[in-house]
Amino acid sequence: MLTIRHLTKTYNKEKKAVDDLSLTVQAGDIYGFIGHNGAGKTTTIRAVTGVMDFDQGEIFICGHSVKKDSVQCKSMTAYIPDNPDLYEHLTGIQYLNFIGDIFQVPRQEREERIRHYGDLLELTPNLGDLISSYSHGMKQKTAIISAFLHQPRLLVLDEPFVGLDPKASFDLKNMMHELCGKGSAIFFSTHVLEVAEKLCNKIAIIKNGKLIASGNTQDVRGDSSLEEVFLEVVDHDA
Repeated sequence: MLTIRHLTKTYNKEKKAVDDLSLTVQAGDIYGFIGHNGAGKTTTIRAVTGVMDFDQGEIFICGHSVKKDSVQCKSMTAYIPDNPDLYEHLTGIQYLNFIGDIFQVPRQEREERIRHYGDLLELTPNLGDLISSYSHGMKQKTAIISAFLHQPRLLVLDEPFVGLDPKASFDLKNMMHELCGKGSAIFFSTHVLEVAEKLCNKIAIIKNGKLIASGNTQDVRGDSSLEEVFLEVVDHDA
């Protein structure tokens, strides 16, 4: 589903934000990507989604190159950044229909999904309001609905649970499981290690741009908690 090979991204010709990173996300995976602030998580995610160019390596989504077939890759991908930047002059429903038009979601399917996810996330009563009037959590919910609207093959999220209330966080986890149950894959970063440990079947840990651990969640954490493993590997100087 997602293949990253020897990804390298350098800033100012000196600092390697991502250094020779390789990993594979398969269909059905909920793949957690964790690391300290500045470790290279967001840079990797932006490279995967085509938001940012990279210096070396290759990224493929369903066999298509992010560099050579960018439109095809984006048509199969949905991306929710850590701080969604929505069109605030639109109402919620106008924005969702705009996204539906871009991804050519048929009218009936679009209406059903907007109603389903809007009701689930308790946003339906506010969809007629301007996005500029929304709280951060409401904007996050709007971005989530827009991402699920076209049922992407690959869903990429950067800190998706920030700003969500407990119920919305619970609902999002169920939505993620449901999407992957249909054969899609999810690749997301998070600082909430307890969520990653319970939600993800696979984990990757990045430090100073380098991948230092990856694999099945149970294999990565062993007999310890994910928090204990994370603190051990990020503090290790070797």
